[in-house]
Amino acid sequence: MIKAQQINYKHKEFHILDSVDVSLGYGEFLAIVGPNGAGKSSLLSVLANEVKSKQEILFKDKNISDWQVRELSKHKAKFSQHNSNDIPLEVKDVVMMGRYPYFDAQPRQEDHEAMNNMMYETDVYHLKDREYNTLSGGEKQRVHLSRVMAQLQNEIEKKLVFLDEPLNNLDIKHQYKALEIIKKFTENSNSAIVVLHDLNLAAQFADKILLMKSGKVAAYGTPTEVFTAENISKAYNFPCTICEHPITNNPMIIFG
Repeated sequence: MIKAQQINYKHKEFHILDSVDVSLGYGEFLAIVGPNGAGKSSLLSVLANEVKSKQEILFKDKNISDWQVRELSKHKAKFSQHNSNDIPLEVKDVVMMGRYPYFDAQPRQEDHEAMNNMMYETDVYHLKDREYNTLSGGEKQRVHLSRVMAQLQNEIEKKLVFLDEPLNNLDIKHQYKALEIIKKFTENSNSAIVVLHDLNLAAQFADKILLMKSGKVAAYGTPTEVFTAENISKAYNFPCTICEHPITNNPMIIFG
């Protein structure tokens, strides 16, 4: 799906990413985790071709820089950590933004269907006629998740979604619903790269974990391989204990 080797990135004189390798197969859910300042969001931006890198990034065996912008937007989408809090539109119009690559003047029936389906999935359909600016932080977050996922509702096979901290401001119920939507998306040979802070949710939903510290890869592999007390304590400079989740058998991290 996507492959990059030895990614280096610096801003002015600050080295933000140092020799990072990323390889993601079809149908995989990759969670990028690590402490603040580890380079997680920067890595996501480089992989999504929002920040230019000297290193070649292959997306579907083609340099991502060689894709036409409109065509690429049908194959991949990105949920950003920071979205505008001031959008003078109704919710349904914000979600319809995700369908802009598919029409020039007026949305088609399939665009309305994709919009409505994702508003149902993200539990914002009842807000569709509300002004976006009147929503709470968590509601706005779900609207943008709906917009991004509506962008990838098409007949193209093997799509990729990038999500930068999509759980911000969400309550417990909607954190799980958001991750279930992403997990369901990956079940049809689609892939997802998601920046997460909650290690236990990452362990429960992700197929692979990329643990970062100071712009470098600290560990990469399955949740069981990466989430060890040694790896996590070193990355976060804080003690932890690893238990087995009583229901899923995944690693369960207890800090302190």
